[in-house]
Amino acid sequence: MADQPKPLMPHATATWLVDNTGLSFEQIAEFCGLHILEVQAMADDLAGSKYTGRDPVHAGELTQDEIEKGQADSEYRLKMQRAPVAVSRTKGPRYTPVSKRQDKPDGIAWILRNHPEISDAQIGKLIGTTRNTIGAIRERSHWNIQNIQPKDPVTLGLCSQRELDAVVAKAAKNLPVDDEAAPAPSGGTGSDREKLIEELRAERDANEKAAAEAAQEAEAAAWLEAKRAAEETGETGEPTDV
Repeated sequence: MADQPKPLMPHATATWLVDNTGLSFEQIAEFCGLHILEVQAMADDLAGSKYTGRDPVHAGELTQDEIEKGQADSEYRLKMQRAPVAVSRTKGPRYTPVSKRQDKPDGIAWILRNHPEISDAQIGKLIGTTRNTIGAIRERSHWNIQNIQPKDPVTLGLCSQRELDAVVAKAAKNLPVDDEAAPAPSGGTGSDREKLIEELRAERDANEKAAAEAAQEAEAAAWLEAKRAAEETGETGEPTDV
């Protein structure tokens, strides 16, 4: 029983069992994988969120016989009849929770500003948006353009840093995505960084060389000045023939 799967919608199932059966709070809590106090709060209408009941008998997770056994014996532990099937979503655009959808334009604007090499198809797949929306933001014809502020999509929770880095790297290599080639500027992010490092090294070497040459010139000037001073002293110190 320890590894028994839980209902697909545990809170909604618990609400239905509280309203429609004589099962104890402990039985319902154990079957749904909830704390007994959560179940009691549902029964007392004290729960912060109100759930619409979900019939586990209709869903095939429980049978009426199991419920009757539980009602007859408060020590009886309900047995799951059929575990819920995990639903996987592999096709279609990225799903974004409703609470995050209003942040999409900000994330799109950030990508357009900071990574112009990324194609519309790549942005649409990463953020889960349409090309029309991307085009409207790029052309500043979006209906809410005055309130759109570029923000990092990772910070907004629209994608992960790993996903964003992968798209940037792919765009920099000029690889097509979704049958659309997205030409990237000559020299991707990596090459630009390498060029900058080389420029900084060259500048540092040039500064060091200039400093060394200046030191040598100063040393030579000092030596020459000392030599001239010594020669002048020697000339004045020697007697002259009359």
